[in-house]
Formats: sequence, structure tokens, C-alpha cells
Amino acid sequence: MSFTPFQSLVLQNDTKIVLLVLDGVGDLPHPEHGHATPLEAARTPNLDAIAPRAALGRLLPVAPGITPGSGPGHLALFGYDPVETQVGRGVLEALGAGIELGPGDVAARANFCTVDGSGVVTDRRAGRIPSETCARLVRLLTEKIPRVEDIEFRLQAGKGHRFVAVLHGMGLDDGVSDADPHKEGHPIPLAEPTGLRPGSKRTADMVNQFVAEARRVLANEHPANAAMLRGISARPNLPGFHKRFGLQGAAIAAYPMYRGVAQLAGMSVHAVGETPEESFAKAAELWKVNDFFFIHAKATDMAGEDGNFDAKVAAIETVDRALPRLLETKPDVLCITGDHSTPVAIKGHSWHPVPVLVLAPYAGADQAPRFHEKTARTGSLSTLASRDLMAILLANAGRLDKFGA
Repeated sequence: MSFTPFQSLVLQNDTKIVLLVLDGVGDLPHPEHGHATPLEAARTPNLDAIAPRAALGRLLPVAPGITPGSGPGHLALFGYDPVETQVGRGVLEALGAGIELGPGDVAARANFCTVDGSGVVTDRRAGRIPSETCARLVRLLTEKIPRVEDIEFRLQAGKGHRFVAVLHGMGLDDGVSDADPHKEGHPIPLAEPTGLRPGSKRTADMVNQFVAEARRVLANEHPANAAMLRGISARPNLPGFHKRFGLQGAAIAAYPMYRGVAQLAGMSVHAVGETPEESFAKAAELWKVNDFFFIHAKATDMAGEDGNFDAKVAAIETVDRALPRLLETKPDVLCITGDHSTPVAIKGHSWHPVPVLVLAPYAGADQAPRFHEKTARTGSLSTLASRDLMAILLANAGRLDKFGA
């Protein structure tokens, strides 16, 4: 359905929708674990209790065979076409960190990493340094590299090895490739202009000088002795969530990037700790003044990227133990899914469909004994594009009118 008639069907009422995203939850069967996925192997009595009353299915974040980044994965869940609505990771990180981006500003997602004596990246996450170490190193870079030529570099520490870099000055533009090899065993590549925008080459030059200076400043640090920049981008203008769907949306997430994509979509953003209990308590606190709640859980994705099956199982079980707190709010529509799959065997995002559960009075009851990849494969929702999920949630919330006479 195209955007215009979809918008014209939106109705107002007082129903509440919860979208609980277990980042990277989708996975593959593991022979060493009885051919179970982490979601299948996890002990989830609370999910098991609601699964028979829910409709199950699978989501394709972008298209068959296409591996999504976190930005496209979430934008699709929020009802945006991820191909037509491309947003750089740097913008999402900056907005999520509370940084205002002005005209001409260019933002980048930055990582501390470990390089060997030849400049080859041996650990893209610098051993997942603690956030306190990240903050200290960001202060060091800010002191030693406040600007490159006439371009100011505004840095802000994030969680673990992550930080945000905003380039502020004249003559900048996006359309720049990443100064990040995206895998170990390769040197940090030079950023290059990827289009014809006049400021792209200047931006690439500034990024490359910063990366070189950062390696010099961090030479005596370990394991974080270098920095990489990716998702180099300027802020776009998107049609707002409230205008499109008539919803007052609240985003509840510990990590800046996910608050950033929700803010770009027009939701209010709320930082919380990393436990699901804190997230569910915040939703209850915001319950009266919002009608759509995006709640993000990161630990499933981190475990998948680390290739740690047991940790991914534990992350799912942690969410399940806290789930009664969320169910106490009695949402009219509850959706549990992921933004993409992060299989343990792959140690990264993948193209595999993501299981989805929708619990609502008229969603249908598939009578599935549990919620996991295998039961989702045969569920009544079938396989949907992620961008179509919002229509399903709105319809089950009674928020879409009939189309045509």
C-alpha cells in the first residue's frame, strides 16, 4: 500500500501498542545444541504462556538475501521503506546521544579498536572496553585533536567501545565511505567520496586526518590504540511518526543509536539502564501519555556477535523473567520480534527472516506451543516485509479504517 492512502485510513482511539524488539534475536539451528536455536533452547515460561494465544510469523527486514544494518532494520519496523529511507549510522548515534545536528554538520559512528604494528585491525571492539575507559579516551582525543584544519570535531562517549564524532564547519557534506574495514584482518581504509557532492572530498580528507591523528594519540593505549569512523552522514528530513500514524510514540532504549532512529521517526526518547526490568518500568511510567511504545533490548545482539550461544540464551531468559512486568500494563497489542537476525554461527547480522509474535484480541490464536523460529515459520502471519508490520499492529489496535466503499 502506498503512503498516501495508508495515511488517510488512520483512526484515533485510546488503544496501546507495544513493540518489544529483541535486537538480533533470530538465529539458526545449532547441531551442538540439539539443532535448537537460542530462542528455542531458552527457558521462557512467560512467552510460552502467551504464544498459543498469539499470531506468529516471520519478518524480512529489507528483502530476501539482503543483510540489514540496525538503522534500516528499525526504520522498517517503524513502517518506513528501508530502501527509500536511507539514514546514516552517524546521524542515528548522534541524535540518540542527544547531540543536535545543525545544517552542514556531518556525524559519524566511531569505534575504538585494536591494531597491530602494521596497522591491521585485530579487534574491532577493542576487547569491549568498559564505558569508563571509553569516556577517558574520548576526553584525551578531545584535548589532543579539537579540530582538523578549520573543522571542529565534537566527540561524545557512548557505551563500551563506541563514541560519536560530529564534524562542524564550512564546506562539509556526506556521501563518504567508511574508515572502517568492517572485519578483522584488514587495515583501516581511507574514507573516500562516493558521489558528486561538492563537500564530500573535504569531509573524507578531514576524517582520514582525524583517524591518523587518533592512532598517534592512542599509540600507548591498550587494547584501544586506534579509532574507526563509519556511517558518515548528515541529517535527513523524514515524515513524522505522529503525522503518519496518529500515534504518540515513546522509545525506551539504553543505547544511543536506537534512541536516535526513534527520534528521527518522531518519537520521544527515554534513556534507561540495560535491564529489561528498567525498560518495562519506564513503559509503565509513560503509559498514560503515550499510545505506542518501542522497547529495545540489546543483549541478544551482542551475544550473537560474540558467537556465544549460552549468552544469547541467557539474554532471552532475562527478558522472559521480566515479561510479567510489561504484561501488567495490559497493552491492546503486543508485538515481540527483532530488527534482524544475528546468528551465533555467523557472529554478525544476517539475511535470515526474523520471528515475530503479535498478541491482540483479533490477531488470531495459532495455538503454537512456544515462540521460536520453527513455530514462526508455520504461523498465520506468514512471511511479511518488516515495513508492513505497522499496518498489522494498527489494524489490530482498531486504528485503520476500511479502504474504499
